[in-house]
Amino acid sequence: MNRLNSLHLTKSLSRHESDHKGHSGKVLIIGGSASMSGSIILAGLGALFSGAGWVKLIALDPAFPHLIPEYPELMIYSSQTLAPLELLKAIKPDVIVIGPGLAQNDISKAWLLSAIDYYAPLVIDADGLNLLAKHPELIELIRERFWTTILTPHPGEASRLLNKSCEDIQKNRSNALHQLIEMYNSIVILKGHKTLLGMKSEPMLTCFDGNPGMACAGMGDVLAGAIGSLVAQSLFHHLTPWQACCLAVEIHALAGDSFVRKGYGPIGMTPSELSKEMRFILNRALSQS
Repeated sequence: MNRLNSLHLTKSLSRHESDHKGHSGKVLIIGGSASMSGSIILAGLGALFSGAGWVKLIALDPAFPHLIPEYPELMIYSSQTLAPLELLKAIKPDVIVIGPGLAQNDISKAWLLSAIDYYAPLVIDADGLNLLAKHPELIELIRERFWTTILTPHPGEASRLLNKSCEDIQKNRSNALHQLIEMYNSIVILKGHKTLLGMKSEPMLTCFDGNPGMACAGMGDVLAGAIGSLVAQSLFHHLTPWQACCLAVEIHALAGDSFVRKGYGPIGMTPSELSKEMRFILNRALSQS
């Protein structure tokens, strides 16, 4: 079993004196339907505190605020401004994250189709994955994408994607991972205890960090945002999207462990707090690399 060990990669993220925000990438996060707006904010924090140059949100809830006072750095677009693909072309993201709070209706599906069609790396999480499970005709569109696609299922989402029980997924997690990689021709991150990472050209890796305190709603949203952020940065630094995914998973898990050591967990640990702890883990690793 190959252990995830990627902190040395942070040296590639070093900032130079002449760098500007474009060198850290533009991340667009799509989701935040009615009653699920917190998910897209958490994903935005995951991207923001892991170093993206821009973090932009497209919220599907028409009542979503135009500004989040606590985090004015998060730039918010109404999903009703333009047709989905037209709005994506106007924003010109380097990476798209779709799924946190997305819902599973026709409007959500239209946004997912547009994100698949757009020319950038794509992270599909949460309800984005549930939509893939409901619409198997999308599999071939994912397989044929020129740009990197990253799927981030937890065991329940993996069970729906593979049409298996959650118990079957957990009995043989490595087999489920390989099936998803083959089915979608994508990077796959199978979350949970000992998160697994894999893609066709790389050996499967296992993350041994993290703790049960991270088993709460919103942790996956923060991770999705961090993956988007580090993949965006990888486009302008000497990292591959695969390496960026490895680094995101590891700093996310280590942030949870750091909280436990500080006495802020495992009980009561929150995703919004963890997003800021990721910044600490990332910068500490950078200073030691």
